Amino acid sequence: MENNTAVIGRLLRVVKPYRARALLSLFTMAGTAATAPMLNQALKLLLEHGFGQRELGFSLWLVPLILISIFTLRGLTTFSTSYLNNWVLTRVLNDLRRAMFERLLRLPVARFQQETTGGMINTIINDVRQVVDMINSVFVAVVRDSLVVAGLLAYLMYLNWRLTLVALVIVPTTAVIVRTTTKRLRNLNRENQRVTAEMSQVVEEAARGHQVIRVFSGERYERRRFEIRSEALRGFSQRMTVAFAATAPVTQIVTSLAVSVVIVMALREQMTVGAFTAFITSMLMLLTPLKSLAEVNGPWQRGLAAAETVFSMMDTPEEVDSGTRTLARARGHLRFDDVSFAYPTHDGQPAHRSALQGVTLDIEPGETVALVGISGGGKSTMVNMVTRFYAPDAGTISLDGIAYQELTLASLRAQMAMVSQNVVLFDDTLGANIAYGVEHVDAARLAAAVKAAHLSEVVAGLPQGLDTLIGENGSRLSGGQRQRVAIARAIYKDAPILILDEATSALDNESERAVQAALDTLMAGRTTLVIAHRLSTIEGADRIAVMDHGRIIEVGKHEELLALNGMYANLYHLQFAKEAA
Repeated sequence: MENNTAVIGRLLRVVKPYRARALLSLFTMAGTAATAPMLNQALKLLLEHGFGQRELGFSLWLVPLILISIFTLRGLTTFSTSYLNNWVLTRVLNDLRRAMFERLLRLPVARFQQETTGGMINTIINDVRQVVDMINSVFVAVVRDSLVVAGLLAYLMYLNWRLTLVALVIVPTTAVIVRTTTKRLRNLNRENQRVTAEMSQVVEEAARGHQVIRVFSGERYERRRFEIRSEALRGFSQRMTVAFAATAPVTQIVTSLAVSVVIVMALREQMTVGAFTAFITSMLMLLTPLKSLAEVNGPWQRGLAAAETVFSMMDTPEEVDSGTRTLARARGHLRFDDVSFAYPTHDGQPAHRSALQGVTLDIEPGETVALVGISGGGKSTMVNMVTRFYAPDAGTISLDGIAYQELTLASLRAQMAMVSQNVVLFDDTLGANIAYGVEHVDAARLAAAVKAAHLSEVVAGLPQGLDTLIGENGSRLSGGQRQRVAIARAIYKDAPILILDEATSALDNESERAVQAALDTLMAGRTTLVIAHRLSTIEGADRIAVMDHGRIIEVGKHEELLALNGMYANLYHLQFAKEAA
């Protein structure tokens, strides 16, 4: 956790590219601050030389001219401050969010398993907003209000230094109050952030899982989850308000005492009406900027707590990309050589049980290898190794004889296409989802992919065809259509290595036959790694690797493994019996 000085230093570096306008804003705030003593001096001169005199010592038209000039200057400087601050801070906000989103795109896969989606969304959207609001409120209060206080105090010293010393009792009292509430506000804000992230996660899950909630009557459960966090946030807000508002009555009492003493002393010194009025007015005008300076502690602590969270995410190490070599187009020769791996726990340490244990497998270019076995056998982990979402703890993986760690991530993943049972689509057009990741879409290639994935009828039935928006995660498509879009995406990419994870699981029989034919065409000449639970779909694979507890225990063709009468044969006969029943 960074200390305040380090956080402030980083915030200043974020603002640095816009320092010219920030400095200009400072000058406009100084102009606003200067109008306070100017107004009081004009009032003093008016009382001393205007009222009670038979003949005015100045032209009567000077009164509206001076007042209009002062308030015009104040209006212009106030407007300029608001405009310049907004110009700077909206750009700072965009810079921070852009930097965080860039980091989000490059985070290791393990981080997404440790963090909640709601927490990440809350950090990028709400915490960054709090940081920028803090910069705005603190910058304006500390700079403008400090300048107002300094200007008024200088004017008070000019009027009567002895009475000014009495008025200065307000300043240290305010400072003590602020210091007292600082630590409590910081702790409350950290807890408030944590619960806000939890609430974001509850809302995100409720929106995403609305069908499950209704079918399983989970409304009461979800409502209770939401209410617990909502009530916690209310409690934090109440406690922060109490800690924050408790400064007001103390400040008011101290101020009233100071004003009382000043009035008594002024009467004894027989000050003129003009000087006394100007002094009291200036002293009372100190209250507003001093109150703002005292109240800045709340947004200051909220902003610092949010900044810690924001910078923590920005400082998360990116996915390791130590490779320097690239491949134009791989032949597709994959090799696992004595690979072992254990998923890290939440504290970053390896798990006690390995997901892969000494796996060795040589996949020739253009070969189709199916991975089968019971859940937890290591099939998905093998895919995570191939895509380099995780790096092995021991052993090596190579592509075309080049070790994975020597290849850049971009070059390696450019050789791969993947179709998973958990289809991920984006709230964009159908065409953009199929040609995902490509800046310039090849219309002929896109049409060929649509045809090969048997999506032609789907496209024809959409109001704007390929330009039709398909909704969040393809919500306007059926499950089978979504799966075919994922297959079309893989066909469009035309990568030499293909990963199929239950690619036909969501299709009906007719669609499955059609798409299986498309997949057979797609798989021709490509290195294909298939994960399948329905063993009937991988009988034609060149080889089948049977996995159990992170080890490959059987390898061979379908007929060879049945003849072994081992684990594969047991799984096959058990599944066949269930289908026959």
